[in-house]
Amino acid sequence: MDVHALRFLLVDGENSWGERRRTRRSGWLAEAFPALAQMSVVDLGGRLETWTRAAVRPKHVHVLNLETPPAEVPEWAEVDHVDACALPARLANRRYDLVFSNSVLEHVGGHERRLRFAESVHTLADAHWVQTPYRYFPIEPHWIAPGMQFLAVRVRTELARRWPLTHTPNRDYRAALERVLWTDLLDRTQMRYYFPDSQIRTERLAGMAKSLIAVRTGA
Repeated sequence: MDVHALRFLLVDGENSWGERRRTRRSGWLAEAFPALAQMSVVDLGGRLETWTRAAVRPKHVHVLNLETPPAEVPEWAEVDHVDACALPARLANRRYDLVFSNSVLEHVGGHERRLRFAESVHTLADAHWVQTPYRYFPIEPHWIAPGMQFLAVRVRTELARRWPLTHTPNRDYRAALERVLWTDLLDRTQMRYYFPDSQIRTERLAGMAKSLIAVRTGA
């Protein structure tokens, strides 16, 4: 089996181990918010695909992302090209039933921007579900590389250029360095700091914490 097929089997394929974990997490979301199908949800940094394949789809989903919006958006959704750490006034004043974010907080760019991201979460709704990979899980989830997050930046950059299981291999040093610098995994203390009034739920694998989820069900 080549490395691309292995990554597809592990995380990228429809029946992969990673997809099964995402499906399970989607079930937890529906359990935490039983009225999800009737709720308005703002997804910070996500994609519409998350909701088209979700076990329960909210009544309305508004995706805020720095990516270019898709050409076609279903009637139940909105997509805006927006920085979730610097909401424009037209969106900062809107209110939703739930803020959702999955594997985004570790990419927003350092402590100050994480503070702004958390402020957006608290501003947009009383309830939230914010997930991020746990720093001390032994496998770095973006590159599927053991212990990569604990290495020096230069070493991580060289791994990012050459590690065969990475999602998007890039031999260019500067591009690889940029990806490394924009990936900063969090621990439990940080999550409690950014979301002091939330329950910090732990997703485990083989008994080890794999990701952290800040959950607040309402005011």
